[in-house]
Amino acid sequence: MPHIALATYRRGPDGPEDRDLPLLLSALDGAGARAETVFWDDPDVDWASFDLVVIRSTWDYTLRVAEFTAWAERCGKLTRLANPAPVVRWNTDKRYLGELAAAGVPTVPTGYLAPGDPAELPEDREYVIKPTSGAGSRYAARYAPGERATAVRHLERMHAEGLTAMVQPYLKAIDVTGERPLLFFGGRLVHASRKKAVLTPGTPYDARKTAHPGLEVWQPTAAEVAVAERALAAVPGDPALLYARVDLVDGDDGRPCVMELELVEPNLFLWLHPGSVPVVAAEILRAASA
Repeated sequence: MPHIALATYRRGPDGPEDRDLPLLLSALDGAGARAETVFWDDPDVDWASFDLVVIRSTWDYTLRVAEFTAWAERCGKLTRLANPAPVVRWNTDKRYLGELAAAGVPTVPTGYLAPGDPAELPEDREYVIKPTSGAGSRYAARYAPGERATAVRHLERMHAEGLTAMVQPYLKAIDVTGERPLLFFGGRLVHASRKKAVLTPGTPYDARKTAHPGLEVWQPTAAEVAVAERALAAVPGDPALLYARVDLVDGDDGRPCVMELELVEPNLFLWLHPGSVPVVAAEILRAASA
């Protein structure tokens, strides 16, 4: 009977609910595992007592990145951690998009502005500013060229908190074709979804956003699957990934490109894809028994 921890966070009154957790717990228990949810930052947890720790909804980590990655390193030395600590450290900084682009993976064009850098912003099109370490569209906003003063205040706030900003063109196709998250487990595609655009004009960067508006089941195209697989193949070190979510949008050329590669704590959307639950549970059990 493998002992499995599903690592989550201490959800406050305004924190998002992990709708996948009860489905996973039920499926793992039904398959003969001893599964439980555990707070990642609980100092009293004996991580070595688990056969596998699966990082799930550790959604407060972006406020404590150094602490979180240090925990992943410690936990990975005591037991099997999914995904592995080196992957966690790499994926919690979205500058990985530059590495994917350098490896030939189609990605959303991205520039980076660290504290102290001049505010070089597009002057001929809409663009997005967001932090290199973030989740749930925290500190993300969409701007038109005439809104530079507001965008600069956004940058100043982020830089004052020591955050590096990403600057990306706003891809108009997302308003039509949406964003498509493709979920992989055990190296194979499990399901895909589609959601509407998250960022709307005029929404302040520090306002709460609906993370997955209009989410629906999606049948991915061959081109989308190919781009997602190229992104996974470009992860440094050729790690054994238990899970991966590749979020795709259409570029200005109409072809899919990577917006984000989620290897740490992505929503799995199992509640939308109930047929995927036994597949995911089986892969977790396989990893726990490896």
